[in-house]
Amino acid sequence: MSYSVLFVCLGNICRSPMAEAVFRDLVGKAGLSGKISIDSAGTGDWHIGKPPHEGTRELLDRYSISYEGMKARQLSTRDGGDFDLIVAMDTKNEQDIREKLGANSRAKVIRFLSLLPEKGIDDVPDPYYTGNFDEVYELVKAGCEKLLSRIKEEL
Repeated sequence: MSYSVLFVCLGNICRSPMAEAVFRDLVGKAGLSGKISIDSAGTGDWHIGKPPHEGTRELLDRYSISYEGMKARQLSTRDGGDFDLIVAMDTKNEQDIREKLGANSRAKVIRFLSLLPEKGIDDVPDPYYTGNFDEVYELVKAGCEKLLSRIKEEL
């Protein structure tokens, strides 16, 4: 059995590529790279083809987490059939995903911070606007660890 996860934020240069890279790193360390496929996308089209934001790259470099080959792309309706789970980084992303994919999507859509209800917040802050990449990393790391634990139970 294999499982596929897509992380989605607004532009696919800060939060969702950070989550993709962190989750890919955790999955690799768990020896599950062949069983779990991971990608990221944005609801908007402004950054298509661009690498992750400099702040995301600097943070991932600091933790020796690879983002090699990652380029921003836009969410497509096809993603609803290609992925088992689509993880929205905030409430607006979740609404946009559900609108784009429609009722025929086989993918389950969740908000990232639903994995961490103890944090008491709904949305992963966007460091493109806040500049706080460290705060986002701490949330992303904790959420990705929780997500991997849940997926392991299903596999």
